[in-house]
Amino acid sequence: MDGSDRGSVTCSSWIRRPEKEHLVVVGSSSPSQFEIFSFDSKTTSLSNSSKVKYALDDGDPVSIAVHPSGDDIVCATTDGCKLFELYGREAHIKLLTKPLPPLQGVGPQKCMVFSPDGSRFATGGEDGHLRVFEWPSLRILLDEPKAHKSFRDLDFSLDSEFLASTSIDGSARIWKADDGVPLTSLTRDTEEKIEYCRFSRDGTKPFLFCTVQKGGKVVTGVWDISTWNRIGHKRLLKKPASVMSISLDGKYLALGSNDGDLCIVEVKTMEICHWSKRLHLSSSISSAEFCPSERVILSTSAEWGVVVTKLDSIADWKEIHLQSQQLKALPVILSSLMKKVRGEFLEQELGGCDPEFVDEESVW
Repeated sequence: MDGSDRGSVTCSSWIRRPEKEHLVVVGSSSPSQFEIFSFDSKTTSLSNSSKVKYALDDGDPVSIAVHPSGDDIVCATTDGCKLFELYGREAHIKLLTKPLPPLQGVGPQKCMVFSPDGSRFATGGEDGHLRVFEWPSLRILLDEPKAHKSFRDLDFSLDSEFLASTSIDGSARIWKADDGVPLTSLTRDTEEKIEYCRFSRDGTKPFLFCTVQKGGKVVTGVWDISTWNRIGHKRLLKKPASVMSISLDGKYLALGSNDGDLCIVEVKTMEICHWSKRLHLSSSISSAEFCPSERVILSTSAEWGVVVTKLDSIADWKEIHLQSQQLKALPVILSSLMKKVRGEFLEQELGGCDPEFVDEESVW
C-alpha cells in the first residue's frame, strides 16, 4: 500500500467478499477521498495500488460502515453521508453512487454500524443525534435528536435486537432496535465513564463488554444483557482505550490505546493472548477491526495510516509446540490447559474463575 499520494488516513474497514478475497476501504483527508485495496492473506498485506478511488467533494471522511454482504458502503463525511454500491470482482471492481436522503447534510456521524444480519443501520452524530433505519428500505425506526451529548460508540447485539450507545460524558444507553424504544441506561458510579462497547458474538452467552475509566484506572467491564447488571471487570489494557472491537466468531476482543498499543484478549478466559506494543507509535488508534476469515486485524491512526497485523494464536502455538517437543513439553501444556479451564469465566461463576477478574461486590 503506497502512501505517496495519500493524505492523512481517517478511517478504514474490511469488505467481505466470496472465497476470502476480502477488500479494504480506506478514507483519508488532504485530499478528501476513499480508496479500495485488495488483501493478500499469504503475505498479510494490502495491494500497493488501489482498485478504486473516489474523490469526496463534500468534506473529509469521518467514518465508514460496510454492510455484512460487502455490497453496500456508507461513508460519513464532515457534512453528511454517502452511499455506494460495490459490484464486480477483483480487477473489475466498480462503485455506484446511490441516494441516501435521510443522511444528507446531517453533519459528521462519529459512529455508524450495521446489525449482524444486515437488517438495521444506526448512526450516532457528533451532535448526539441517534438514527436507526431498516435496511435497505431506509424506513426510520428511531430518530432521537438528544440521545447523548455527543456519541462515542455504537454496537448491535448478535440477534440485532438491542443497540448499545455510549457518550463522551461517560453515559451508556440500551435501545430496542426493532421499535426504537429506549430500554435502560447502564448503571455506573459518579466518577466512572463508560467509553467503548461491544456485544458478545459467540452465540452462547449474552454479554456486553465495555471499557470503563475511573480516575487513572481503566477496566473492561462485563454486563449480562438478560438483566443489564454488571457482573464483573478486569484490567487488561491498563491505559486509556481509544477503540474496541470483537471478532466475528466472538472469540477475541481488541483494545487499542491512545499511545498506539494494541492488545488482543481471548474472551473465553479474559486473558491477553497478543500484544502489539507501539504499533502506532505515540498515535491514537482510531479504528481496529478483525478480518472476516483470518486471524488478522486492521488498525488505523492519523500518523501511521493503515496497519495490517497478523495475530499470534495461543491455540496454534500449543499445537505446534506439542508436535515439535512431543512429551517433553506435555506437562507444561497440560498445566496451561488446566489454568485455562479454571479461567473459563463464561462457563463458570465469574467470582471464582480468575483471580484478576473481580465481581461487582469487589472494589476498584
